[in-house]
Amino acid sequence: MFPFNFFPFNKDMKNKLQHMKSDEIDQFIKGILGNVMSSQSGSAMNPQDFVNHFRPQPSQQVNSQNSTAFETHDSVFVRIPIKDESLLKDLRIYHTANQLTVENIPELDQKHSITLPAAVKRKGSSAKFKDGILEIKLIKSHDIHYSQIDVTEI
Repeated sequence: MFPFNFFPFNKDMKNKLQHMKSDEIDQFIKGILGNVMSSQSGSAMNPQDFVNHFRPQPSQQVNSQNSTAFETHDSVFVRIPIKDESLLKDLRIYHTANQLTVENIPELDQKHSITLPAAVKRKGSSAKFKDGILEIKLIKSHDIHYSQIDVTEI
């Protein structure tokens, strides 16, 4: 059962939250998570690890520089820093539902794969280069196909 008595929600909570700074809100939430996690699991989980799980993580490296992949409500964006704009003429970009492949950067016949944070559609992707950043926009696929598996007795 979830311990709702650890949440200090009352009539003054709305006023307190509106006047808090972002650092204070972060500490407040970590304190609540710490109380809940310690009572549920006997202090087995660190609240900081729980909070860090929801922060965007950089994906694999391309050209010895960090590329980042993140999702919004409708799209997945991949940003790759490219120093030399002349590399764009040989650049090839491919993707599957969950992985982006970039070829010929920084040299010909080099291939880099980036795991996407969400499933994407086959059509509707675009790429733009501006200020040394290649930004690839992929449309998220909200159509999740479920298949039922029947269990048979032996």
